[in-house]
Amino acid sequence: MYSNRLLSGLPVPATASSMALPLADCPVRAGFPSPAEDFRGERLDIASLLIEHPHATYLLRVAGPSMREYGIDDGDLIVVDRAIQARHAHIVVAMVEGEFTVKLLHCAGGAVRLQAGNPAYPDITPQENETLEIWGVVTSCIKRFAR
Repeated sequence: MYSNRLLSGLPVPATASSMALPLADCPVRAGFPSPAEDFRGERLDIASLLIEHPHATYLLRVAGPSMREYGIDDGDLIVVDRAIQARHAHIVVAMVEGEFTVKLLHCAGGAVRLQAGNPAYPDITPQENETLEIWGVVTSCIKRFAR
């Protein structure tokens, strides 16, 4: 068992039900404020923005801080697409010896490593006798700042 197990509970299938919200017709600046602009614009369907393959997409809640340097924090929801072929530098959900974990997939010279995004957590390099399954690719991270 790995001490940096990050995902709690079971995967929840994402639904592709429409949820259109207003999209302002101007960007919001993260530097200096811009003069007031007209906020009229189109409507944006959040589900279509986050979900490309509805029947292969799941939501998982992250438990633990091992991916914080990649912007994934304890309590965040991650959108995981099982239809995407995982490749080097994708953030993936993997099952290692029956335990879910979320890590950066590092492939080099025929070797696979699951890289943590926090120096306090070790990377996972599966040994010969260990089972590793890449379960899906993380496509988005959903954060809540206020309620």
